[in-house]
Amino acid sequence: MVGRRRLGREFGWLWASYAVSAYGSGLGFGALPLIAVLVLHAGPAEVSVLSATGPAVGALIAVPLAPWVEFRRKRPVMIGMDLARFAAMATIPVAYAFGRLGFVHLLVVSAVVAAAKIAFNAASGAYLKALVRPDDLLVANARFESTNWSSIAVGPPLGGAAIGLLGPVTTVVADALSYLLSALGITAIRRQEEAPRTTGKSPLRAGALLDGWRHIMSHPGLRPLYLNQMLVAGLIMATEPLLAVLLLRQLGFPPWQYALAFAAPCLGGLIGSRLAPRVVARYGRHRVFRTVGTLRAIWLIGLVLVRPGIVGLVTVIAVELAIIVNMSLYSPVLATYRLEHTPKHLVARTLTAWSIGQQASIAVLTALAGLLADITSPRTALTVAGLLILATPLLLPRQEQTSRHEPEPSRSHS
Repeated sequence: MVGRRRLGREFGWLWASYAVSAYGSGLGFGALPLIAVLVLHAGPAEVSVLSATGPAVGALIAVPLAPWVEFRRKRPVMIGMDLARFAAMATIPVAYAFGRLGFVHLLVVSAVVAAAKIAFNAASGAYLKALVRPDDLLVANARFESTNWSSIAVGPPLGGAAIGLLGPVTTVVADALSYLLSALGITAIRRQEEAPRTTGKSPLRAGALLDGWRHIMSHPGLRPLYLNQMLVAGLIMATEPLLAVLLLRQLGFPPWQYALAFAAPCLGGLIGSRLAPRVVARYGRHRVFRTVGTLRAIWLIGLVLVRPGIVGLVTVIAVELAIIVNMSLYSPVLATYRLEHTPKHLVARTLTAWSIGQQASIAVLTALAGLLADITSPRTALTVAGLLILATPLLLPRQEQTSRHEPEPSRSHS
């Protein structure tokens, strides 16, 4: 079976390290806003600033990091980014223990963790491309995707229980330790890594900072996939705070039902990610992009139909399940195509540009959706998001843009 293919001991260590940090992040999901509310008694405006500003600043920091990551061995970069996240997160329980925890402290930690995450993901994508055979990239990405969704399904409910039993910084400690364990796992990979080639030019020159975006926007297949992904991810994520207000405040859902409505559908991520290699083998990558890419977008409008009670709960679970199954099938195929069509000397910068664009889209669309909800209502904002996302399949690439396997571009920007 293609999904059970053995990818080697080195990939096993990389996957295990990813799993440890993913489950740690799952346990710590939403920990910083929760600490801001419970410990610092922050209001809605401060929590919104923490949720948006920290990642936005982190994305800005990641821009000059991209060429720095590109021209270094990726394994030490990954270890360094894990240790940076461990150190940043560990300062929170220490400051809390000494009564010195403040809002600015949480903002700084949020920005550092966001920047380190983008740099780590860029380095790990480049490292994965060198670690496994091209024919194994889809299987590897599907395994990462499966791990990601299982951690989201299991982590937040356990994290909430741990906070209730052991205190507000418990999950932050677990999250910090997961990064340390991840660094140790990556250290165990013994495969020699080829030193990146350099041209003698400064990696921080303006051209190097923009090479990732230049590659994406000049590639006939990546460009429409990038624009489509930014809008789809942004519109889907923009509905989360709207649903929180609608379900908890207006429809009176108890917190356990709200948690169940988002945790249970994440199990669908295991289904989609396991199906990805088989579906591509049977139907081809282009059909996955067109069909599954469209199916990701058609379900969001169903959230407008949510009503109080069990029927409303089932409606949310069904809609989220349909979205997640299609997202988890689509995402590893997209990740594999992106690596296949990016030359080695541009992988880190391309992945960084992709992450920054997607994160910026989520921030902007979430803010606009919140503003619209304040002016009108959460249900109206959900309706607008659901209608807008129906147009996103128009951005998906045509047959000739994704069906052929193109040679790697020249090194004109290195």
